[in-house]
Amino acid sequence: MFKAENSNIKQIINNNWQQIDDEIQSDRAINMLGSQAIINSLIAEGVEYMFGYPGGAIMPTYDVIHQMQDKIKHVLVRHEQGAVIAAQGYARASGKVGVCIATSGPGATNLITGIADAMIDSTPLVCITGQVHKDLLGTDAFQETDIIDISMPITKWNYKITEASEIPKVMARAFYIAKSGRPGPVLIDITKNAQIEFLEYSYKKCLHFNSYLPEPTPKLQAIKEAASLINHAKKPMVVFGQGVILGNAEQELKTFLDKSGIPAAATIMGLSALDNKHPNYVGMLGMHGNYAPNLLTNQCDVLIAIGMRFDDRVTGTLATYAKQAKIIHLEIDNSEINKNVRVNVPVLGNVKFTLPQITDRVIENQFPEWCKEFDNLHQQELEAVIKQDLNPKTDAISMPEVIDMVNELTNNEAIIVTDVGQHQMAACRYAQFNQTRSMITSGGLGTMGFCIPAAMGAKLAKPNRTVIGIVGDGGVQMNIQELGTIMQSEIDVKIIILNNEFLGMVRQWQELYFDKRYASTEITSPDYQVLASAYGIASAKVVQREQLKSTLQEMLSHDSAYLLEVMVGQEDNVFPMISPGDSVSDMRLK
Repeated sequence: MFKAENSNIKQIINNNWQQIDDEIQSDRAINMLGSQAIINSLIAEGVEYMFGYPGGAIMPTYDVIHQMQDKIKHVLVRHEQGAVIAAQGYARASGKVGVCIATSGPGATNLITGIADAMIDSTPLVCITGQVHKDLLGTDAFQETDIIDISMPITKWNYKITEASEIPKVMARAFYIAKSGRPGPVLIDITKNAQIEFLEYSYKKCLHFNSYLPEPTPKLQAIKEAASLINHAKKPMVVFGQGVILGNAEQELKTFLDKSGIPAAATIMGLSALDNKHPNYVGMLGMHGNYAPNLLTNQCDVLIAIGMRFDDRVTGTLATYAKQAKIIHLEIDNSEINKNVRVNVPVLGNVKFTLPQITDRVIENQFPEWCKEFDNLHQQELEAVIKQDLNPKTDAISMPEVIDMVNELTNNEAIIVTDVGQHQMAACRYAQFNQTRSMITSGGLGTMGFCIPAAMGAKLAKPNRTVIGIVGDGGVQMNIQELGTIMQSEIDVKIIILNNEFLGMVRQWQELYFDKRYASTEITSPDYQVLASAYGIASAKVVQREQLKSTLQEMLSHDSAYLLEVMVGQEDNVFPMISPGDSVSDMRLK
């Protein structure tokens, strides 16, 4: 190895660029800088967009990004958290690995929240951070932070590269680990010396390596037992999660439901895996989910969990969750089996391959009396909650009626990206989907500030689809600087701020459980129209219901980014609701 002086990097790149361009497609090794190897590895993995922010420790790689603008696109965000969340939005909308890049120290630590979010929501990312020269490691050098130890609990894998020769193999392994099995984020920390050293570069995609088995081998006996339980069930119920989407098993789920006749409910992360109009679909589970599937979880005799992890927002108190049911759990990650809920039949493997084997063995069936119980409870929710949500008797616009109007004007075809809070629950409850990968939200971590950058990434992943960000007046101010990214990169996203002048979800809990002591939940917003204008983004504000439809139509027909603020009821609450510590059977309608 030898190092190129910083002042000579650009000259070296220019001198050997044509040779690299000619030979990179061959299997022959070619002499290049580590920084060139990083970007060529991304190109070899089919990366189209990367989201990032430059700085000293990653500057050699940014010089190569500049040289290769025609082969890979870099989106300059305004904050590194915006980069990692935009990469998540891209990954969730496209099904590909999202990529973000940042410098050392604060650049790297600013990625941490987004990495944690991706880890708990199983989003495939490769995060690249610069690091100080290897000779300075451990000296508290300027902008040195041990990002490997910091990120270890929240990454699927991480690795520090200190020699240029490591780059091709580590990058290949990073992409393989991020996207295989149960997906997740990977972080690669690359010292500055490794970026300016030469190596003999050749690239081979990683297809496997020892000690890592991303998908367990399904056991035929478990599949037979699952089918037998289903065939003898009188009141079976399916709960499906994001594992269906991650496994590209949407059609397999539909085929199973068509044949078995079993009612099916989605977790928040499973939304859009099944067309909302499918006759077996009975709604969303969870703390603010639909009444029928929550209550009847504790009345079914066989519960078939497909690609979901039994998190606390779905189960309520575990002491009373589905104790009457035999539970079948289709899951790719063995660590999730029996972690929260004891199951009778674990079916390990990718649901795309295990579910069809069960489908082949189940009898064609219908459960009219059992399905009628779902219908009856749905009618109760319709009368007590839904009709009032969609047709409020007050002058104040409700969040659900905004979402319902969006459904109507987009024919249920938009990608909906939410932030976190009451508006998120309203969107998840009322948005309608007829295509997969159409609901993008922060599920497990609940990251405020998620919406705007995630919507940017989703739109770049799916330029021909309408992408609408639904955000509250609290969350929007957490990453509002990314309007600058939208402006500079000309990203055609539509942003709807549902402004109730409160941190709404916290306020709701304060009303219900803290005697209406609204401690630090009233929030003042800037003039969003003036702010949007400063960024060159069209905008409007809706105060009266009569304005809503025409303004939404104007937003949707606008040929570039648009910010719409809608003033909604200040103290509206989201119901139904399972109170903290309660059973799913205790769900309250008001």
